Amino acid sequence: MPAFRYAGLASQIADDVRATLRSPQYGHPAHREPARGYGPCRHCLRTFHVGQEDRLLFTYQPFAPGSLPAPGPVFIHADGCARYDALDFPPDFRGLPLVVEGYADGGRLVAQEWVGESAAEAVIEGVFRETTAAFVHLRNAEAGCFMARVERCFDCD
Repeated sequence: MPAFRYAGLASQIADDVRATLRSPQYGHPAHREPARGYGPCRHCLRTFHVGQEDRLLFTYQPFAPGSLPAPGPVFIHADGCARYDALDFPPDFRGLPLVVEGYADGGRLVAQEWVGESAAEAVIEGVFRETTAAFVHLRNAEAGCFMARVERCFDCD
C-alpha cells in the first residue's frame, strides 16, 4: 500500500486561535466550552474526553477564504496539544463516521467516498489511485466538517 501523510491543522492556526480566541481566517469569535462530544481535535487528531477537557470551537476554511467548499466549525483543545503529522492513520479516527474527499490541484472536488464498513486507508488509497486527486480531506460524515488532510508521501522512509 502506498504511503500517505496524515496531518492536523497547522500549529500556527491553532496557536492563533488560542491566543486571540478568534478564527484567524475570519475574525469570528472562538467559543470555549467543556467537550460535549468526541470532536475530534483538528490539531492533534485525538477525540475529546467528554466533560474532562475544554475545547475551542471556531470557523475554519481548509481552502483559501472565499473559495468552495465553504467554511465550517472545527474544534481544537483549548489548552494546547501537539500537531498530528504522521504516516499512520490517526488511531482515534477509527470507528468515526468518515467521508473521504479527493481534490485536484486548485481545489476542484474529484471524489467523495463514504468510508462505512471499509477500512479508511483502502478508501483513501482508492481515491488517489482512481482519480486525479492531489490531496484528500477527511470529513465527518455526520456533520460534514473538515477533520484532517491526507497527502501522498513520495519520500517516506
